Amino acid sequence: MSVKYICRHCQTLIGQLEDKHVNESLLGFHFLTPEERRDIISYDLNGDTTVKVVCDYCKEALEANPELSLLGSLLQ
Repeated sequence: MSVKYICRHCQTLIGQLEDKHVNESLLGFHFLTPEERRDIISYDLNGDTTVKVVCDYCKEALEANPELSLLGSLLQ
């Protein structure tokens, strides 16, 4: 199972786990509500997982300019 963490705004790859022993419980996914899981986690056909998070750059941009959250993409 491969788990990729990408920024939901700029699509930057933040990190990747390649481990057959990693499961959703170890990653803390079981703490998420069903709605959060649908919004944050996606699965592809070969069993790999993509987790959408916010990178530090986009987090700082949103904190400095909250109106950016109204845009479809932070990168215009």
